[in-house]
Amino acid sequence: MSDSIKHECGIALIRLLKPLSYYQEKYGTPYYGINKLYLLMEKQHNRGQDGAGIATIKFDVKPGNRYISRYRAMGSSAVADIFEYVQKKFASVHKAYPEESKDTQWLKDNVSFTGEVLLGHLRYGTHGKNSIESCHPFLRQNNWMSRNLVVAGNFNMTNVDELLQQLYELGQHPKEKADTVTVLEKIGHFLDDENQDLFDKFKKEGYSNIEISSLIAKNLDVPKILTRSAKTWDGGYTIAGIFGHGDAFVMRDPAGIRPAFYYKDDEVLVVASERPVIQTAFNIPIDKVQEIKPGHALIAKKDGTVTEEMFREPVEQKSCSFERIYFSRGSDADIYKERKKLGRLLCPQVLNAIDNNIKNTVFSFIPNTAEVSYYGLMDGINTYVRDFQKDALLNRADKIDDGELEDILSIHPRFEKLNVKDAKLRTFITQDADRTDMVQHVYDTTYGIVKDHEDTIVAIDDSIVRGTTLKQSILTILDRLNPKKIVIVSSAPQIRYPDCYGIDMSRMGEFVAFEAAISLLRQRGLAHIIDEVYQKCLVSITADIDEIENYVKAIYEPFTDDEISNEIARIITPHHLKAEVTVIFQTLDNLHIACPDHKGDWYFSGNYPTPGGNKVVNKAFMNWVEGKNVRAYFSS
Repeated sequence: MSDSIKHECGIALIRLLKPLSYYQEKYGTPYYGINKLYLLMEKQHNRGQDGAGIATIKFDVKPGNRYISRYRAMGSSAVADIFEYVQKKFASVHKAYPEESKDTQWLKDNVSFTGEVLLGHLRYGTHGKNSIESCHPFLRQNNWMSRNLVVAGNFNMTNVDELLQQLYELGQHPKEKADTVTVLEKIGHFLDDENQDLFDKFKKEGYSNIEISSLIAKNLDVPKILTRSAKTWDGGYTIAGIFGHGDAFVMRDPAGIRPAFYYKDDEVLVVASERPVIQTAFNIPIDKVQEIKPGHALIAKKDGTVTEEMFREPVEQKSCSFERIYFSRGSDADIYKERKKLGRLLCPQVLNAIDNNIKNTVFSFIPNTAEVSYYGLMDGINTYVRDFQKDALLNRADKIDDGELEDILSIHPRFEKLNVKDAKLRTFITQDADRTDMVQHVYDTTYGIVKDHEDTIVAIDDSIVRGTTLKQSILTILDRLNPKKIVIVSSAPQIRYPDCYGIDMSRMGEFVAFEAAISLLRQRGLAHIIDEVYQKCLVSITADIDEIENYVKAIYEPFTDDEISNEIARIITPHHLKAEVTVIFQTLDNLHIACPDHKGDWYFSGNYPTPGGNKVVNKAFMNWVEGKNVRAYFSS
């Protein structure tokens, strides 16, 4: 992606289903779980740039001994920093106690991070607050083992204000306004309730307090706790949690917006945000990895029982299509095929833009995430050329002469790597003019391939958000090759609306498609629509959330997709550019053909999967009108 969108959060959970001694005997290490957690997190490093954290819980620890371990770190190297810290701890133990460290029970009794349940989190903060306190996992601690709670997740809630109000009404006083706090405290409240109900029940039956503790741990109704906790949540989420005594869960929102995959055998249960990382870490085929169903929670009881339970009625599945286009690693078999298909489906639009002139066109891509879509475009163009040649040779009445035959057979698409992304330049320069000049050199190009003033360059990108990098860097560099025309192709549709479920696309002014629509409204004497939409958004603030519509759709309604694309081309074209610029976007219909199981397209269509989404988009528009450069929701 030329304009970088930072990634979402990621999770990894491991539940060891055998004693630690089993892994020592079979795999030669008592640290099997922590090693696998490191692999799962490092392979998902694309999902977290701001920080990371891990937590582990040990089973059946004697009173007076710690059974919860947690460590968090900030920055892009957080995963490496965390596991270096843990490894040093293990190394020092081996050095000081060489004999004892061969005993898995001794390790469990004396060394942290040697538990049976392990939880990892990779953080990209969409709230703008970046501190160690903002890193997951979060702890809610209590002297009662079964009241302790560890939570980490990939989520944004759109109705934090309402959730906070509910906590106030329960008598709580949260220390900050963030969805992580509301989620932690909501689950914690109903965990306390369940503990108290079971305590009262067993107390009446005559059990001692010590006996009651183990009975509570055994009988805790996890689905009931999650059902009560999530009753009023509005958002996209995959949330993992562990109770202090050992029960663990991973819950997925009713629309399946955020991803969650799992694998289980007789040795281990593992959950992650992406499927191929599980395949790689555990060397298993694709058909062994399953998805957690929307509105369901995967629950691992302390006794090893694993079930998938519904905690909220699923709604129409709207899994995030941006996961397929950009966020998730392309090593997933299905995602790879989908990205290729996105490129292939663009062929008719591309051929129309170049007037079917294959001879004078150079096809390329904007590195690095658009590469797979580029392969799909290559397949489509090659198919077109073969069909053209076959038709020219087989379906003609007259005899073809040698010269014409040679011309037809010599047609071959020119696929080249024109764009090269250099190492990131340090942004130590403060003057805007100098900084802009340096930004132009983030990308470089390959010279000597494009014929001066004859060739058209077609460059595919996976999506276009702001268009800033295209304007400040890529188009300028491509123009140095002296093409007649530059066609920028987006394998995603026009991004028109903010996301509120975990992606950092939250301000209307960030979208070049929105800028283009506003520009067209003003050019055509339709600026009154801006105020009309604002007034409707203003009224909707006090409306019932289920009655709120996405009023911002009216901004785009007067124009065709092509009209907006043409205006985007005008906006992103630098004044000094010599070549003509055309911009092509994927259609929504083709997006759904390529990604049939991931229909979540609200950032393109404005069709939000939860009522809170409409509230957020209207608030984002109001912020833009009022000149407020802030997000339209609270989050972690």
